Amino acid sequence: MISHYVTIKIMISLHQIACSLFILAGLTVQAQKKFTIDKGEISFTSNAKLELINAASKKIHGRIDPATGQFAFIVKIQSFEGFNSNLQREHFNENFMETDKYFEATFAGKIIEPIDFTRDGIYDVRAKGNLTIHGKKQTRIIPGRIQIDKGTLKIVSDFTVPLADHEIKVPQLITEKIATEIMVKLNVSMVQDGANQ
Repeated sequence: MISHYVTIKIMISLHQIACSLFILAGLTVQAQKKFTIDKGEISFTSNAKLELINAASKKIHGRIDPATGQFAFIVKIQSFEGFNSNLQREHFNENFMETDKYFEATFAGKIIEPIDFTRDGIYDVRAKGNLTIHGKKQTRIIPGRIQIDKGTLKIVSDFTVPLADHEIKVPQLITEKIATEIMVKLNVSMVQDGANQ
């Protein structure tokens, strides 16, 4: 009888421990809120034979799910400022990017390397996903660096975008003024949902 009673007590204790671990695991998953962009900039450079063009936008939006490594970034093409003249910006939007039809660029996918978003550190990563520009989707693996510091992410990335990949056509008359590959730089800071509330 005593042995049977002890067995029951042990089983009850194990059940309670299992329930506690399950609840803690659930709280850990719940605590991993998604990261969203707090501030940042995406810029591009066209370094052609006869002209250098720079433009940037601070109106980039994005989100990372730390539980899965999935991400999504989006920027309105018309939000880019800079260029060498207002007329050049108009031509960029109307003739090259056709922003009346293709008004945004997106990159969505998953970070390849596993990251512990709860630990401070610097991580060199690769992001694999679909890069959509000018309405044309390309699967890309883009390198980047994530710095985690007290719950804040700082992400930097440099990569190139070949115009041909997204069927962006440059008139023959100005081929020496527009590079065939555009250099892109991303620099953003991200915080977890509700961190600034």
